[in-house]
Amino acid sequence: MSTPVDVEDYRRASDLIAAGLAVLSTRQGPHDLLVTVDSYLDVSYDPPTMLVALYGMGRAAEAAEEAGHLCLNVLAEDQQHLADRFGTPGAPLQGMLAGLEVSRTADGDAILPGALAHFALRVEQAVDAATHRLLIGPVVEMGEGRPGPGPAIRFAGERRALR
Repeated sequence: MSTPVDVEDYRRASDLIAAGLAVLSTRQGPHDLLVTVDSYLDVSYDPPTMLVALYGMGRAAEAAEEAGHLCLNVLAEDQQHLADRFGTPGAPLQGMLAGLEVSRTADGDAILPGALAHFALRVEQAVDAATHRLLIGPVVEMGEGRPGPGPAIRFAGERRALR
């Protein structure tokens, strides 16, 4: 029988996995709800399908699952401030998008200006995995943003640039 992995050792080692930063947007009643995420992936090209992992006890997972849709905005390297803004726990719902001129998906989820790309998903499956809720579904709408900038990434627990 093997010895259990120490949580802090795991956290330190897993921080060495470079992760692209994105902001998930959805609706909670009449309000926009946005949260920074770095655990998402392309599951399939045919049909286009993605997965997003959210803390299971958080309001974002509940809101996206209840709404049945979300938009994943992949951030550019000069949008780290948005990752910080929407990564603040317990941010009030009112005014989350203050000062931003967003467009909307067909389902009404916010598309952030200047994002590298956005993917609108319909949530068709939700799976519990440890402390997280994995939301899985087909991409029903997408778009590419401005060319040029690199992605916003997190590596070793810090914001980084690829250059």
